Amino acid sequence: MRPEVHTFVAAGPLPDWDASEEEIDRRARQLTAISRPVTPEEAAALATCFGPDDCYGIAGTLVHLIETTPGPVPQLEDPGPESGDWAEVLGARWGSELPTA
Repeated sequence: MRPEVHTFVAAGPLPDWDASEEEIDRRARQLTAISRPVTPEEAAALATCFGPDDCYGIAGTLVHLIETTPGPVPQLEDPGPESGDWAEVLGARWGSELPTA
């Protein structure tokens, strides 16, 4: 896994709408530092980073980044209880069910 992906994943789930502007900007910068396409392994790891809401559009950007992975749909881990609806969006787009917590 590339260092910039590891950094984003290590920071945990995206914050919710009441996070500080600095935190939201930091996560947005981390996400935009990841070049496309991502590997299936990276896509699976990134899919664990959804938070409880759209984080001012960052979650949508995360979906689009994950969707750049080439080849077959990666096997996704449990997205966790904080994943909001975004993990379901990915599952619907990929035509698969994601594991539930």
